Amino acid sequence: MLSPKRMKHRKQHKGRIHGKAKSGADLSFGAYGLKAMTAERITARQIEAARRAITRHMRRAGKVWIRIFPDVPVSSKPAEVRMGGGKGTPEFWVCRVRPGRIMFEVDGIPKPLAKQALTLAAAKLPLRTRFVSRVGEED
Repeated sequence: MLSPKRMKHRKQHKGRIHGKAKSGADLSFGAYGLKAMTAERITARQIEAARRAITRHMRRAGKVWIRIFPDVPVSSKPAEVRMGGGKGTPEFWVCRVRPGRIMFEVDGIPKPLAKQALTLAAAKLPLRTRFVSRVGEED
């Protein structure tokens, strides 16, 4: 699963996801992509599940690009632990995704296959998404 090799600080504040995506809102590598329509935190496990769904449906044809990376640690305390005692230990990694962000891109496969593969991937993610293609393509 995806996680940073090293971090300057082990724990981070939760933060909020405001506004639309400043970067990564256009297709850069592939002909087809999966775009986020709502703001959400996506875990490394969800990214991996979506990637597996795409590659299995494509039957290893074409190429897949993952345009998001989980770089925010989420900490939690064990069940039934009293208040106080500081912040919990980092449990998993998430990526803060803003609306408009391209999360996955695929290329080298026909449009119907790409649409079906990215639809399967969208089912693994906790946010609303949209299938997008290059400007020159007919929809």
